[in-house]
Amino acid sequence: MYSAPSDVLVVGIGADGWDGLSPVAREAISSRSVLMGSARQLSLVPGSFERVEWPSPLLPALPGLLERHSDVCVLASGDPMFHGIGTTLVRLLGSARVRVIPHPSSASLACARLGWALDAVSVVSLVGRPVDLLRPELQPGRRVLVLGGDPAEVAALAGPITVLEQLGGPAERVSQWDGSPVDPLHVIAFEYAGEGLSRVPGLPDDAFDHDGQITKREVRAVSLSTLAPLPGQLLWDVGAGAGSIAIEWSRTHPSCRAIAIEQSVERAERLRHNTSALGVPGVAVCVGRAPEALKDLDAPDAVFIGGGLTVQGVVETCWAALKPGGRLVVNAVTLESEAVVASWYSKLGGSLVRVSVSRGSAVGGFTGWRPHMPVTTWSVTK
Repeated sequence: MYSAPSDVLVVGIGADGWDGLSPVAREAISSRSVLMGSARQLSLVPGSFERVEWPSPLLPALPGLLERHSDVCVLASGDPMFHGIGTTLVRLLGSARVRVIPHPSSASLACARLGWALDAVSVVSLVGRPVDLLRPELQPGRRVLVLGGDPAEVAALAGPITVLEQLGGPAERVSQWDGSPVDPLHVIAFEYAGEGLSRVPGLPDDAFDHDGQITKREVRAVSLSTLAPLPGQLLWDVGAGAGSIAIEWSRTHPSCRAIAIEQSVERAERLRHNTSALGVPGVAVCVGRAPEALKDLDAPDAVFIGGGLTVQGVVETCWAALKPGGRLVVNAVTLESEAVVASWYSKLGGSLVRVSVSRGSAVGGFTGWRPHMPVTTWSVTK
């Protein structure tokens, strides 16, 4: 943990400023000699303080600011622990060094104005983040609050939107967005009326832009159930092709992370398009050939090998990098790749499953089964 000269007080403040603060919050602020915050936040508090406006970028400068100043009160918008500076300070100093006095969050105020149940609403922060992060939330009838988004970008994806400006302040305004400029302090709300893609693994193959190098839908669903994504965990998708495994892993929870390793530049570019189109632009794309491309990557909680299995050193490198308790899942289609799987299965054990899929299609005026190549899946836990 970073060591600052003194503990830090963090107080949430709304658009109603000093008048909207509780007596406890006012007394706490008045007990400190240094105020830190944005120019707007600092202007809301009267009195004689040393006022330190946040620099840009903030995060690299934060340790130095806390080193130079003691007896600090940090001002935050609304609830400091809800997409706010409070969480950053706790990560930096530890929870014992940070005292937080929250104010109603923008999400709470927005739901109060709209009559929405807060526990039944998705909240997505687009502060410094791409609008594509909204895509997984586009489900029929889903109510969504967007923090810090561009109304034009959000409306282009979601349809009609409501903009709530200066919530809790004297200039508060709630209206259907008509294309006019909005106050920087705003929340966007919408109830999605279109169609959506499920988060359950096994999206249709045509949901991805691909050249045929894709783990087919049925096999993908089996592979992902074996990989067993958990919140906060990291996946390596080795020989990613269209990136379907990495993308569906990441769609299961916003905190799931994935690195897609693909040696073809053309396929990697197509993969990047798929990550944005399917709402997980945070999937990292590593262009290179395994095992060399795996050297400096963060240690994974799970590894999927869908391509390059017969290349010397791929399985060894993945197994060595895998965290204890991590899952390795390998798909083999050819006799040569099955031989590799058989060899490793004899060394490490695990389980073997063969998946055979046939899809119905037209045979003249009738319907018949067209089989896909069977896939052997080997899975093992470290």
